[in-house]
Amino acid sequence: MIDRRIKFRHIQCFVEIYREKSFKLAAEKLFLTQPAISKTLKELEDILGTTLLIRNRAGVALTRQGEVFLHFAEMSLAALQQGLSGVEHIDARGRTKLSVGALPSVAARLMPTVATEFSELASTTSLRIIDGPHGYLMERLRIGELDLVIGRLGHPDTMQGVTFTQLYEERVEFVVRAGHPLLDGPDLKRIADWPVIYPPEGSAIRPLVDRLLIAHGVGDLENQLESVSGAFGRVFTRRSDAIWIISAGVVANEIADGHLVALPFDTTITRGPVGLMHRPDDVLSPQARVFSLAVNNAIKTLRLIPVEEHF
Repeated sequence: MIDRRIKFRHIQCFVEIYREKSFKLAAEKLFLTQPAISKTLKELEDILGTTLLIRNRAGVALTRQGEVFLHFAEMSLAALQQGLSGVEHIDARGRTKLSVGALPSVAARLMPTVATEFSELASTTSLRIIDGPHGYLMERLRIGELDLVIGRLGHPDTMQGVTFTQLYEERVEFVVRAGHPLLDGPDLKRIADWPVIYPPEGSAIRPLVDRLLIAHGVGDLENQLESVSGAFGRVFTRRSDAIWIISAGVVANEIADGHLVALPFDTTITRGPVGLMHRPDDVLSPQARVFSLAVNNAIKTLRLIPVEEHF
């Protein structure tokens, strides 16, 4: 039997402290003071009669008991969010709703075709599309604000508690404006001569790009600007001599239109799977299953390469 002294706030505080690896950041996220969140954790540990988290140089770490409790605490929060979402799953017009997160690598190239396919297959379902960076969408998926996320496979640490189904593969491109001086003599080692828009820490492609540059002996980029914003990258690259390092899907339309040009570098090492993600404990709704069908139809329409063809 559950101890009635354990409240929702206890579980929420514990989970957020672990996710943020910081009492301060967790307090800010929950709009609480740091003393308040520390007190709430202490109450929970007193009720359970054990220590769940310990502070260290990295921020916080789970104890063995904390590891066990975290698994069920996250499941509890996700289940509650699913319940709330279920109440709101029918809109005022009686239409069902499906919320999908799209990473930048698929938002520009794949999602317009998917949305068209989905509207034809599920005309009574309202589709809500949220784009954003990997970490943001994964968090929204875990807590139940999103039903599905589609995009690149992230670092193992960011994929905990998420099921990933591979769809196709995508690589990183180095793109510039038409007429860029580097097009006259493409050389990867010369990119340091110009401003470089680089994927930030935490982005799915960052470790792949780091590995590529190390493999080609490219040192530190002094004139480096970190961003995965498609809106910013498209405008800044066309208006300057910047070199934009970004997933191919983000710039596929601009390359096809001739507004941007992909430098002829071998970026095979950056190739990685793009897939559909959901919570592992979820039974996919009929709407989610139809969306998956729409995604597969869109992949065929756009002639994207399925992952298995490379093995």
